[in-house]
Amino acid sequence: MAQDRHTVAEAASLLKDPDEIAQREAENGIRQFDLALDIIRQSVKDQERPFKLRSSTILNLHRAALDGLHALAGTWRNTSVKIQGSGHQPPEAPFVSEEIEHLCDYVNDHWSSSSAVHLAAYVLWKLNWIHPFADGNGRTARAVAYVVLSIKLDSLLPGAPTIPEQIAGNKRPYYDALETADKHLVGGNIDVSDLEKMLAAMLSTQLLSAAKEAAGEIAKPDGQAFH
Repeated sequence: MAQDRHTVAEAASLLKDPDEIAQREAENGIRQFDLALDIIRQSVKDQERPFKLRSSTILNLHRAALDGLHALAGTWRNTSVKIQGSGHQPPEAPFVSEEIEHLCDYVNDHWSSSSAVHLAAYVLWKLNWIHPFADGNGRTARAVAYVVLSIKLDSLLPGAPTIPEQIAGNKRPYYDALETADKHLVGGNIDVSDLEKMLAAMLSTQLLSAAKEAAGEIAKPDGQAFH
């Protein structure tokens, strides 16, 4: 396996200059994080309507990440895609929408009976398994998983680095856990236990940092974004 996983799809980039791309990605990362927080706030505040994961939520978070960078920002891919560095072949484009609906149904059907960590782990894996976008799959999967985790825990989670930032800081355990879940599915089982363990440890790290910040042991971060 390669050391990193990258989406290989037909290019439709709107920018060519590396500096412009980097600047736009940074700005979009903040926009996506802010949108995720807005979704969490609205759902936590609205106690009368139970949360339902919708395909529109996934598309909106993707649009925020790829706006101005890719022609297919906020839309499902319309071609096949490969993941360099992975043994998994994502489903063909005509099946993407159906697979997304299966993902949403799983989360919504198991909302009351499953833990926040399990649901977030499932989203993180299944979105990467579907790879529904021509680009920005990882960023969007981490954003959606964080939204699901936070809403299930009924909280705007304090602390930093956030779980998505921790994943971005060291992606190897994340990639390994995704590959393990893919192999379990080949064997006919849905098993995201490695991702659950990873997310549980990262959640503890994030919340512990909030406790230390409250105690005055660490400085408050200036800003956050998904990567």
